[in-house]
Amino acid sequence: MIAFIFPGQGSQKVGMGTELADASSAAREVFEEVDEALKQKLFKLMASGPESELIMTANAQPAIMANAIAVARVLESGGVSLAEKGEAVAGHSLGEYSALAAVGAFRLTDTAKLLRIRGIAMQDAVPIGEGAMCALLGAHLDKAQALAEVAAEGQVCEVANDNDPGQVVLSGHAEAIDRAVAMAKDHGCKRAIKLPVSAPFHCSLMKPAAQRMQGALADTPPAAFRLPVYANVTAAAVTDPAEEQRLLVEQITGRVRWRESVLAMHEAGITHFVELGGKVLGPMVRKIAPDATVTSVVGMDDIEALAKEL
Repeated sequence: MIAFIFPGQGSQKVGMGTELADASSAAREVFEEVDEALKQKLFKLMASGPESELIMTANAQPAIMANAIAVARVLESGGVSLAEKGEAVAGHSLGEYSALAAVGAFRLTDTAKLLRIRGIAMQDAVPIGEGAMCALLGAHLDKAQALAEVAAEGQVCEVANDNDPGQVVLSGHAEAIDRAVAMAKDHGCKRAIKLPVSAPFHCSLMKPAAQRMQGALADTPPAAFRLPVYANVTAAAVTDPAEEQRLLVEQITGRVRWRESVLAMHEAGITHFVELGGKVLGPMVRKIAPDATVTSVVGMDDIEALAKEL
């Protein structure tokens, strides 16, 4: 059984999508539709940069989604239906929106607009410099939580992403994150790396962004979707659009429970994880479910190989 999974922020890079656009009209149509929806030449930015603009949250989020949906559309134009071949979908943070768009919960143009709002709201929630994030390597969830509690000292320091058995991300006030980095080895972590992000995502400092997304999703709620989605904040399958709408709001301040989501899918019988539009989630899945098959699909060669396999 197959689950299609969709990458999150950090998977963007200059040149993304260009090979697909050159090779497939289905991909070009996706990029043109997103450009039109956002009234911006986003694909030109994806193709040529500058990287400093592409990595801005308000650009990176719709760009990553557009790239993933382009891969999905090219697959489907070749006769591979995600709904027929898959049992479930999931995405890492903003990737949950890509997953929902791929199975019909949101139209492509609406997904792009929602992610633009989400990106701006998350950037605006905390003044630049006041928040930060760090990755703890060689740390499991219990160690990370213990470290976060000690480092907080009255400020916000919370687990933002439980990515895999050896990688947990903390988010919160910049001073608290600096303390966590300094204390990481004393708490049994191999390494702590401060992340090059412009805001402290997936922690309680994001409440203003959650409120803005509540309004945006009330105006553009998800419709029925063709496959269950494993939600980040519950690590469980969701089939009800109203429940998913609520969980997307919670996701802004809530933990991305990726490790638990992959485990839950694997326990439900998923043996093959197919990452569309990136090569970020595949290594995580291999650490979480070593006996699962993992395929990362980015370019035309990947798409053609997967189409033959399926």
